[in-house]
Amino acid sequence: MAKITVKDVTEAGVVGAGGAGFPSHVKLAADADTVLINAAECEPLLHKDKEVLRKYADEILQGLAAAIGLVGAEQGIIGIKEKYADVIDLLRPKLAANMEITPLADAYPAGDEFILVYDILGRVIPPGAIPLAVGAVVMNVETALNVARSAKQPVTEKFVSVAGAVAEPVTLLVPVGITLAECVAAAGGATIDDPNYIVGGVMMGYLEDNRDALVNKTTGGVIVLGDDHVAVRRRRWDWQQIVRIGRSACDQCSFCTELCPRWLLGHPIEPHRAMRSLGFNLVGEANVAGTAFCSECNLCSFVSCPEGLDPRRVCNQNKQRLAAEKKRWEDPPFNPGRPALHMENRKTPTARLMQRLALTQFNNVGPLDDTLLETRKVGIELKQHIGAPCEPAVSPGDRVAKGQVVGRRPVTNGKPALGAPVHASIDGTVTQIANGVVWIEK
Repeated sequence: MAKITVKDVTEAGVVGAGGAGFPSHVKLAADADTVLINAAECEPLLHKDKEVLRKYADEILQGLAAAIGLVGAEQGIIGIKEKYADVIDLLRPKLAANMEITPLADAYPAGDEFILVYDILGRVIPPGAIPLAVGAVVMNVETALNVARSAKQPVTEKFVSVAGAVAEPVTLLVPVGITLAECVAAAGGATIDDPNYIVGGVMMGYLEDNRDALVNKTTGGVIVLGDDHVAVRRRRWDWQQIVRIGRSACDQCSFCTELCPRWLLGHPIEPHRAMRSLGFNLVGEANVAGTAFCSECNLCSFVSCPEGLDPRRVCNQNKQRLAAEKKRWEDPPFNPGRPALHMENRKTPTARLMQRLALTQFNNVGPLDDTLLETRKVGIELKQHIGAPCEPAVSPGDRVAKGQVVGRRPVTNGKPALGAPVHASIDGTVTQIANGVVWIEK
């Protein structure tokens, strides 16, 4: 395999494939002693990472090896749930001397990179920091695959799990820019009359009412659920409902805090104090400042609260307000010794989570179909990553080939902005550039 460079990763447009889309070249230009592959995939009903790891093990290990070399790490570790024994058995004989596997409990949110770093390395990332603060770089399984391929091809395809109320739950290989509706159709279509799409996972995903919304580099799953499902109903609550019910019904039991993964890590996030602020019209910074460190895992709202309230939305509202006011808690209190006292016996088993969310009614499988799903039209979003949107590199009427750059990072004072280029995912003609999307048709 040719040596992979940071430039290769940059030009290929590789970003985090399972989260917010942080540009991978930034991580790989840093120094770290450990590279972690996040194969925990703790969102219920999703199977993408495990299926991709099984199918493309050799390439993913090449991506891990490249990352180890680029950041000067001493070791690479794959964190994967111990229940996937067949995948672990497949990987172990292929590992290099500086690589190992850490089996993880089948719990949520094992895939949170803060939890992953603690479970594997025993290191606690400080509040507001990133894994590099404790000498680690974390990559998603699909990101590692894209790193391995970066010298040869840019990111133009995406693996997406389609699950829930569909005829045939599946993990698909699709062109970036295809619609969610096409993905659901490829899974045999919805089996209910009132399908709702939750993009990204039942716990941390968002409700997407536009069925023709586009798949981008970060899209990992589409969960189809009915109007009456709790995960849909709760997402349709408006802010006035949340405030009115929360103010009247929260009894300050503090279960939301006692089971909060970030609080368990010693961070100053206390959801019950955020709920208390509802009675004071969101004033009193001592109640809300810690919400800036909320990971929005949704455990407090979907599992912990005995009253069925929504602390996560309250924390999110506070985060947005603090960000808008540019208020930041400098040097927040931090108790790195707390995890050793509480973490192990307060994890939420996935089986219990699925029962609580009425997900056991669905077929919990997602076999990989790696035949690229065909489409005649794609929309390539100019912002598929953390950072600045790309600037169009093509014009309407241009013929483009799959893999051609259609959007580049803006440059200010000779320095490219944080971001990643985007590329055509099919051969075709640029028909329109509007609302931050480059439309291409065959």
